[in-house]
Amino acid sequence: METMRERFAAVTAGLLDADPRLAVVLADISGDLFEPARRRHPNRVIHLGIREQLLISVAGGLSLAGMRPVAHTFASFLVERPFEQIKLDLGHQGAGAVLVSAGASYDYADNGRTHQAPGDVALLATLPGWTVHVPGHPDEAERQLRAAAAGHGLVYIRLSTAANAVPLDGMTGKLTVLRTGRRGTVLVAGPLADEVIDATLGFDVTVLYAATIRPLDVATLRETLHAPDVVLVEPYLAGTSVPAVSEALSGRPHRILGLGVGCQELRHYGTAAEHQAAHGLDARSLRGAIGQFLAR
Repeated sequence: METMRERFAAVTAGLLDADPRLAVVLADISGDLFEPARRRHPNRVIHLGIREQLLISVAGGLSLAGMRPVAHTFASFLVERPFEQIKLDLGHQGAGAVLVSAGASYDYADNGRTHQAPGDVALLATLPGWTVHVPGHPDEAERQLRAAAAGHGLVYIRLSTAANAVPLDGMTGKLTVLRTGRRGTVLVAGPLADEVIDATLGFDVTVLYAATIRPLDVATLRETLHAPDVVLVEPYLAGTSVPAVSEALSGRPHRILGLGVGCQELRHYGTAAEHQAAHGLDARSLRGAIGQFLAR
């Protein structure tokens, strides 16, 4: 399957040809994928080298000048390192931009802690006005990218090397009901959906899928809630969206288990799959955690 990052580069190159308002800002990562587009549009594909704070500041300046910037690098360098610039040069200035990351929480775990960013969505959740997409398939990422490029606001698209077997997102921004049940609800974000589907086989639970986690589709969550037990499974910092889900269910009895990447740093390299299992996000571990929670 084509990776999300490959799809992102191909689609964005086509959008650059079609929309003179669009600009791409890079900080070394994926520069080779955009080289043909840079030759066609040397003034709208801007390669800054390893200058991530400048990456965000330039995106803010382009936005204030009437352009629609798409800024791209690994998540740890796109959100964590230049967070002050995101807060000030985008949010405070009222500038719109599309931030497209790669690497997710631990896709490049063999590169060490510098390339791991499980806290990116939690950081952006401290700032107002952001739409946060967590696609689970290249097709979903493409739809989100096209909509974001044509828009005006602040959008974060979190790409991953992991992907579900098929696209599951029905309508962008809406939760997709994958299964219905009476004993509880499992809400899963992005590329962990296949693991959750396997983990909940035989469980009498509703399974909801989110390719967009901010803003949360409150209406579907409330409409499908048949029991007070809610399990939230996210491919980034555990508990990131627990406050949003709790607020969405205000006035209704509920309890929430937030599963995701643990706060404790794993001081081993290993593969992405090994990190996923170590954080309890493989199907077997999820089945145990979900079953134990529902049994209590």
